[in-house]
Amino acid sequence: MKCNIGKIDRIIRIVLGVVLLGAGLMKGWIIADILGVALLLTAAIGWCPPYALLGIDTGCKVGEDQPKED
Repeated sequence: MKCNIGKIDRIIRIVLGVVLLGAGLMKGWIIADILGVALLLTAAIGWCPPYALLGIDTGCKVGEDQPKED
């Protein structure tokens, strides 16, 4: 897996993930919980499967978060 999520994208995902997870837990919205966890997970690992399928890279630099792949 090559890193495809940049720093700003990660920050946005963390904020939205926490908000969705909190709202889902307080209101009982399972979909919000799932989306919140997915956003937090992709922010943590630095790789987003839909981005990979669509060829999107929001600015992750080699060596920033992941070791260089050969």
